[in-house]
Amino acid sequence: MTRPRALILGTGISGLSAALQFARRGVQVTLLCKAERTEGATRWAQGGIASVWSKEDSFEEHKRDTIAAGVGLCREETVDLCVREGPARVRELIEWGVEFTRSAAFAGSATTGADSGAGAGSAIPSTDPAEAFDLHREGGHGKRRILHAADLTGWAIEKALLDEVARDPRITVLEHHVAIDLITEGKHFKSLRKPGRCLGAYALDAKSGSIQAFGADITVLATGGAGKVYLYTSNPDTATGDGIAMAYRAGAQVANLEFMQFHPTCLYHPSARTFLITEALRGEGAVLRNVRGEEFMARHHEMGSLAPRDIVARAIDTEMKRTGDKHVYLDLSPLRLHGEDVRVKFPHIHGECLKYGIDIGRDMIPVVPAAHYTCGGVVADTDAQTNVQGLYAIGEVACTGLHGANRLASNSLLEAVVFAYRAVEHAMKNWPTGNQAPTPPPLPEWDSGRATALEEKIDIAANWLEIRSLMWNYVGIVRSNHRLERAGRRLNLLRAEIDAYYWNHLLTKDLVELRNLLTVADLIVQCAIQRHESRGLHYTVDFPGTDSVARDTVIGRSSHK
Repeated sequence: MTRPRALILGTGISGLSAALQFARRGVQVTLLCKAERTEGATRWAQGGIASVWSKEDSFEEHKRDTIAAGVGLCREETVDLCVREGPARVRELIEWGVEFTRSAAFAGSATTGADSGAGAGSAIPSTDPAEAFDLHREGGHGKRRILHAADLTGWAIEKALLDEVARDPRITVLEHHVAIDLITEGKHFKSLRKPGRCLGAYALDAKSGSIQAFGADITVLATGGAGKVYLYTSNPDTATGDGIAMAYRAGAQVANLEFMQFHPTCLYHPSARTFLITEALRGEGAVLRNVRGEEFMARHHEMGSLAPRDIVARAIDTEMKRTGDKHVYLDLSPLRLHGEDVRVKFPHIHGECLKYGIDIGRDMIPVVPAAHYTCGGVVADTDAQTNVQGLYAIGEVACTGLHGANRLASNSLLEAVVFAYRAVEHAMKNWPTGNQAPTPPPLPEWDSGRATALEEKIDIAANWLEIRSLMWNYVGIVRSNHRLERAGRRLNLLRAEIDAYYWNHLLTKDLVELRNLLTVADLIVQCAIQRHESRGLHYTVDFPGTDSVARDTVIGRSSHK
């Protein structure tokens, strides 16, 4: 059998999972990451991965919670397959060495992943005490179903998968390689009037400055989200929306980018870079209070501090504007930990807060909302296919319909592993064999033309800051037509300036990211302007009601400016 060559952009949970799935099937894989292989959003995920894992839970309940959080915009087929296939993928993570926190108290409630869900959506309890895991509950979840590794779940997953990848000779990881653009037949053969098949990507070696064409039969976008488009974010520096921007330029459709999830509780301190305070604390009973000590969430939702993230973030924003305060507090004193010290159960949060003089065992934590998760993205079907042949999108870069208008907490890691598996399965089943396998054309080398080196970086930094400030002030938690239109006009002015830098100067990582940041900011504004209602993460004072019919905001290549 002729094996395809796979190129994967991104080394988070989705990219690493896909690489391991391809390698299992004998495929040679090239993994590109634009910084160190550990630097991405996965390592910072504190909460965990949502999966039906106890006899008290069921697939139907997990589906119901997901759809409720998505405010009518989830694709039910996608939700169903993610929930049902989730336990088997979690089992795979465990086989790859991920050590989720165990608890003897749940020994009678754990389930075997691959066998879960027989009958009418019920999970089958395991008789093996070794499979008993401590399950968290987070906002929007009706049951405890969050498998976690203390409060550093993302790092536990990232480390285990990287160790597994390092042992596989079929996988090559190239660090500090910044993907610039996807290569399609349409770009290669100028006579084509459509994108045609994806043939790979151009990437900049950030250390040497050289640019190389990486050819591939199958290209997988696993580049993560776009939180850095906002001034305040929980995301790492790598989250500049590269995959979304590249896919859009290559002819892929994008959708629902107006739904940027703002995590409601990020540490507020003048000396601290925004640090996420896991929702699991509220799941265990912590409550939000304003600076005056008043518990205010009951005024906004019947679930109080356990309401879905969009409601909590908007309520905090409203409270801060009402009082003029710069933050609210997360009060941990009501936590129900059955005698366990909060500092022991959440050691990472304890250590980080302690750096700023906050002892979570006795002090309330000052918190503010910050941009956290991109719920829209590159449109992908139930096999992670985009509308560009040979191009798949998995993880946060994709819009699969799982999250709808608001992501249910801890469903992101679930989506990543489920769609990594489905993408590989589809690619391998549909790859032509023998003489019918396509012969890839030779790819043209990158042509820098008469581009010159950047002498000063101050303008790049200024444009970067202006875009992020603009998005925070005008396309944030609460929006209006006036703010969106103003943001759109300013972004149009910036485009000419940034395009001139891009085409006239030798590329750097900062310049590539700035171009992508502008593209994604503009797409977010376009999507937001299209939505004449308030739904989930998109709230506008001009259309405060929610339409009876849910629809996606889809932008295709034809509307590219």
